[in-house]
Amino acid sequence: MTGTLINAGAIIVGGTIGLLAHSKLPAKITKISFQAIGIFTMFVGIQMALKSNNYVLIVFSLLLGAIIGELFDFEQKLQRLSKKFTKKNSDSSEQFTQAVITTFILYCMGSMAILGAIEDGLGYKPNLLIAKSILDGFSSIALAAAFGPGVIVSVIPLILFQGGITLGASYITNVVGEPIILELSAVGGLLLIGLSLSILEIKKIHVTNMLPALIIVLVAGFIMTKYGIGM
Repeated sequence: MTGTLINAGAIIVGGTIGLLAHSKLPAKITKISFQAIGIFTMFVGIQMALKSNNYVLIVFSLLLGAIIGELFDFEQKLQRLSKKFTKKNSDSSEQFTQAVITTFILYCMGSMAILGAIEDGLGYKPNLLIAKSILDGFSSIALAAAFGPGVIVSVIPLILFQGGITLGASYITNVVGEPIILELSAVGGLLLIGLSLSILEIKKIHVTNMLPALIIVLVAGFIMTKYGIGM
């Protein structure tokens, strides 16, 4: 898990620098930075979403994932957890939640993260994750300056996600092919677009409740690949 730990360390360092800058920025600068991150998030989301080659799989995963997430109300549970970090201020806790979810998807849903974690797990030098760490480290400065401490907290799900892939690399390479990874990236991209709409205050989207779609697309993609259904 060397590559993932380097990746997490780079985000923590970059995020810390961003937090120091955040505390010294005037409110209007913080607001425009927040909007800039929202636009960038939409741009990345569109890029990722366009990678899909199977729209039926994407729609199915989003719908089923959203229904499951809404039934369990993951967003409300995460909001309650967020309040422990934000002095129980509802606006701060919502921003904290947005920061964790946005940065997690940005850092983990791309093919670079998945393939890099597999490379690390198979015993090769983690070149992909080292390159990704440099990119994530610099981007975390801007993200933390806009969002706050949630960016640093996002390293927890990042370690669990990338570390889990690294530990199961040999199994994953036999089960998950590149087409499924692309569909996972596409679902992640659509979730980022939803987040960008919330960040830009265009429309409140309960993206946290749609996160199960990331698991659904992997399971459904595997089943479709195994039985030769449209993949």
